[in-house]
Amino acid sequence: MVFQHQSVLLQETVNLVFTVSQGIYVDCTMGAGGHSELLLQKLGSQSRLICFDQDEAAVQYGREKFAGDNRVVVIRKNFARLQETLEEMGLLPVAGIMFDLGVSSPQLDEAERGFSYMQDAPLDMRMDRTTDLTAEFIVNNWSVEDLAEIIKNYGEEKWAGRIAKFIDQARKTKPIHTTGQLVEIIKSAIPASARRDGPHPAKRTFQALRIAVNRELDVLADALDQSLNCLQAGGRIAVITFHSLEDRIVKDKFQSWLGKCKCPPSFPVCQCGVKPLIKLVNKKPITPSREEIEINPRARSAKLRVAEKLEV
Repeated sequence: MVFQHQSVLLQETVNLVFTVSQGIYVDCTMGAGGHSELLLQKLGSQSRLICFDQDEAAVQYGREKFAGDNRVVVIRKNFARLQETLEEMGLLPVAGIMFDLGVSSPQLDEAERGFSYMQDAPLDMRMDRTTDLTAEFIVNNWSVEDLAEIIKNYGEEKWAGRIAKFIDQARKTKPIHTTGQLVEIIKSAIPASARRDGPHPAKRTFQALRIAVNRELDVLADALDQSLNCLQAGGRIAVITFHSLEDRIVKDKFQSWLGKCKCPPSFPVCQCGVKPLIKLVNKKPITPSREEIEINPRARSAKLRVAEKLEV
């Protein structure tokens, strides 16, 4: 099976999440297994690596890739079920957890998945194809107001209202079934002067639909809380994000775990008793080098944040 994917911030992520050679580690977004493969090179014979992915193709590829390595378990689940799964397996606490968020190269490159605005394909965008909600359903059935809201909030698209209205006008004539149809509608909605510069005019709308279909932002904050619960003291969580919405959630969550005093400035001694749950391993997010971006342009927006759990 072909499942090619260039792992982003590979060395940086693995080096920072690794703390002990015989620990239990979790890759919440296995994909093509690049981060997992490198981490396994550092792990001892008594270690365990639990790999989650909700994409059937990725899971099949991962099981083939790591067949014969009894340290690895590949699970087809969304990381929203991280804590309950590890509890059921009796594998808590763990030494490290990795997240590589967003859509993988195979999902983008496989036209029939409907993630790419560069190829004409059915409007799908489901990472887990056993679920019911598709981009086609959203585009053809959600109200203009709801469409505008997700395109604005999840895509950070300034023309969200206009795009939603153009979608509504088009679907009244005939249903919108393909990515190609949607791209043309988006192009017609955005004024030509605004299309001359910047990314592809459909990029933000496609991002918004993908996030809505897969409930990406809904599950992320909770999964981060679960990760903290699952970590042992001294264990680390590493998260790679690819757009500002994801990064803001991770940044805010890490900030909330730092346990900053909430007492009024006038109090000479802290009375609230808040204690930090983590320390930041990197105070500023790590970004790809110029060399990595040249090799893999999809890495250009990536940011890596890493935190270490403290003894409480």
